[in-house]
Order: sequence, then structure tokens, then C-alpha cells
Amino acid sequence: MPAPRRLIVSADDFGMSPGVNAGVLRAHRDGILTETSLMVNGAAASEAVGMAQRTPSLGVGLHLVLVQGRPALPPHAIPGLVDAAGMLPMEPIPAGVRYFFVPALRQQVRREIAAQLDRFAASGLPLSHVDGHLTIHMHPFVLDVLCQLAPRYGLRAMRLPLEPLRHSIGFDRRFLGRKLGEGFIFSILGRYARRVLLRHGIRFPRRMYGMHQTGHISEEYLLHILPRLRPGVTEIYCHPGITDDEIRRWTPTYERDRELEALTSPRVRETIEREGIELIRYRDL
Repeated sequence: MPAPRRLIVSADDFGMSPGVNAGVLRAHRDGILTETSLMVNGAAASEAVGMAQRTPSLGVGLHLVLVQGRPALPPHAIPGLVDAAGMLPMEPIPAGVRYFFVPALRQQVRREIAAQLDRFAASGLPLSHVDGHLTIHMHPFVLDVLCQLAPRYGLRAMRLPLEPLRHSIGFDRRFLGRKLGEGFIFSILGRYARRVLLRHGIRFPRRMYGMHQTGHISEEYLLHILPRLRPGVTEIYCHPGITDDEIRRWTPTYERDRELEALTSPRVRETIEREGIELIRYRDL
């Protein structure tokens, strides 16, 4: 008998803003969303924690932020990671290069990762998994730190960005250059990470969708992907929300309202049921 098809549907950026929080909660209660990841430094993180505490059916992990956001530590504790305004770097590629090649920064990165895990632990929420803002958790040094800290914080699962590129390009050839670049980079990082995670006993879905379509998950996209899911566990991640000022500040090009409509679409729900796909959370791995 073939293995069943099991699906984690997750939302990033929980805690970024009230609009994101409202979108995540609605996508879970009225749609197919099973999981989210919390920005512990987000402007609406406290509200998000309260919502999650009242909604135990929603799995919650840590959305690790080392670029494009606020740090957990005060700026004087990580001077090499922040700008004059106390914010983390805006450009992920230069930041990733510096984190890899500048040894003096590594201890600061390690302290910031631990501080965000501490802040999540203080929320009292069970830690379902860890993923990263702009997939920063796949940076080799960051991944190494997370694996070292995993026993201390009960980290048992992590997102692995191995996405079949052909399905994304087959659906939408827009942003082709970016998609090809992502596919090449994360095929290397993802395969390396898979070996590391297996060595440390950290679980992960075998396949993932959403990275190449970031900010533009539509009903049509989900209806294209769902029948193509293979046996085993797959993750689809997305960015639902109800647009507000904080969303406009950080992700002005994301179609968050459209993503929320897709996740609550009756046609999408009917397709999942017709295809016999089981919706699960990270804690079910």
C-alpha cells in the first residue's frame, strides 16, 4: 500500500501585525491552515501569543528573524548585527555572507538565536518547529547553532526547503530568474541540511511548496499543487493577512488578502477531501 499523503499548511510572520494575526487565525478557523510560526520580536507578538494560547489546535513554531526585522537583544549586545536604528540588516545575501565569513559576528548571531528561543519559551507555547524569515535558518552556521541548541529548547522539527521547481514554473513563469536562482541555491543548502537534521534526529517534511510563489499563493495555485502531492509529508507555507500599515511597511508586494481567500476557499477544501489528503501539524510528524 502506498504511504498516505499528509499535508502541513503553515503561515509565516505570526506576530508581525494585527492584520497578520487576524489572517492567520481566520485561515485556521475557517480554512485549511494547521500551523504558523511566531515572530517573537514582531510588533503584535504579544497579541499573537494570546491568540495561540486560546487556540490549542493551531501549531506554533518559531519564525527566526536575523534579517529584515527587530532583534530580541538590545542593540548594544549585538552591535555587529544591527544598524544605527537598532534594526537587523535589510539585505539577506550580504548579511548571510557576513555571518559566514566574519568570525566576530558568529557569537552575536548565536546569542540572538538563543534570545529568540528564550522569548518563545517564555510564551509558554509548545515549540512545534523552527523556520526562518527569508529562510535564514538554512544558513549553514545558523543551522549548526539551532541543532546545538535543540536539546535545550525541545526543538524536534524544522522546515526543509526542498521544493520541486517544475511545479512552480509549470503554474506560473513569472519571476523565472528568481525561481531558478532559489531552486539552485536551496537544492544545495537543502540537501546539506537534510543530512545535518537526520544526524541530529530533527524531523522535517520531505517536500515543501510556497517558497517560489512567496507572497502570491492563490486559489488557482493550491488547486494546481494539491493533486500533484506525492505520498508522505509535504508542507505548503504561505503569508495570509488583512493588510495594515505594518504589512505595507515590511511586505508591500505580498498579496496577503488573496492568500487568505485561497486558504479559506471551499474549492480548496473540497479538493483536499476528494484527494484524500490528511491535514496535520508539525507535532504529528
